[in-house]
Amino acid sequence: MAKLRYGMVGGGPGAFIGDAHRKAVSLDGTAELVAGCFSRTPEKTLEQGKALGLEPERCYASYQEMAEAEAAREDGIDFVVIVTPNNTHYAIAKAFLEAGIHVACDKPLVTTVQEAEDLKKTADEKDLLFMVTYTYTGHVTMKYMRDLVKNGEIGTIRTVMAEYPQGWLYDENSWGGKQGEWRCDPAQSGRVNCLGDLGTHVENAVATVTGLKIKRVLAKMDVVVPGRKLDDNDQILVEYEGGATGINWTSQFAIGCDNSLRLRIYGSKGTLLWFQENPEEVILIREDGIARSVKRGYGAVTPDAAKYGRLPSGHTEGWLEAMGNLYDSFGACVKAKKEGHFTPELIDYPTIEEGVAGLKYVEACLESNAKGNVWVEV
Repeated sequence: MAKLRYGMVGGGPGAFIGDAHRKAVSLDGTAELVAGCFSRTPEKTLEQGKALGLEPERCYASYQEMAEAEAAREDGIDFVVIVTPNNTHYAIAKAFLEAGIHVACDKPLVTTVQEAEDLKKTADEKDLLFMVTYTYTGHVTMKYMRDLVKNGEIGTIRTVMAEYPQGWLYDENSWGGKQGEWRCDPAQSGRVNCLGDLGTHVENAVATVTGLKIKRVLAKMDVVVPGRKLDDNDQILVEYEGGATGINWTSQFAIGCDNSLRLRIYGSKGTLLWFQENPEEVILIREDGIARSVKRGYGAVTPDAAKYGRLPSGHTEGWLEAMGNLYDSFGACVKAKKEGHFTPELIDYPTIEEGVAGLKYVEACLESNAKGNVWVEV
């Protein structure tokens, strides 16, 4: 089977997230990296391209040049992966969409709702696929919880407690290296730091599992660590359409927490508990109080979720495999588009619509906080 061809913008020498995306794409061997603009410095792009075995002529000095050149090639890329700071996503994604190339972009999608909606409009007009890599939704157990909720196993959802604390930016004398520096910089990160980096993950994880749509929010967004300019601790009250409620908490100075995304979903017939640092297990508690531990790799997991598993139970799958699962679905959809048998039912990855929803959540929280922590419609 011929492999899909993809290119990457960002992910130069020493970059964490670009390297992670390349590894995730390679897990199933269905796509090959053939082009890139890995840095704003051409020499670094050539250095990275050489290290990755790319042809020098397909290591581009700018993303604009790359989009134009790859669109004109008979063997041009099928999709592009964007792994750059938030403030650059819009222009890069727009260039590749205009060139007729499918897009996968790291979250948050962009920095404003206006930009997000414009990208969606362009993707729709060009009939192109667009994935936003909310990685955690790729876990088998996350997909299993989605099926449990859809099948009514916990009844009507009443409230959701969701949190994602980290501790890596607790120190006022440390900016977390290259990743932390740009996230804390309004010029590169936009109007938010913690809420854009972690809060959009929380919003998307809850939406993916429960199917709930946010009606309004009440946000308290704090800047706590001395020297910071953007939020590093956010507490959001949420009211969903239909009456369910929730609390979302994210933090970057919670010492002892690494990537501690946690969901507690309470329904009229039961409860679901999930912790990202132990992603192989879902706890299902029914009305009789019995708590059932369901682990990936066992027959209890629904087929639509289980099909993404790569290893037997006990051989741990984690974050990289979750991202790989997103690319597995995205790649299958790109291939189906090429072969002329694509249908929307094939999509099992976070779409641009979910990216737009994340920006609407962020902007509503910003408005709520600015107005003195009041309820704001989303």
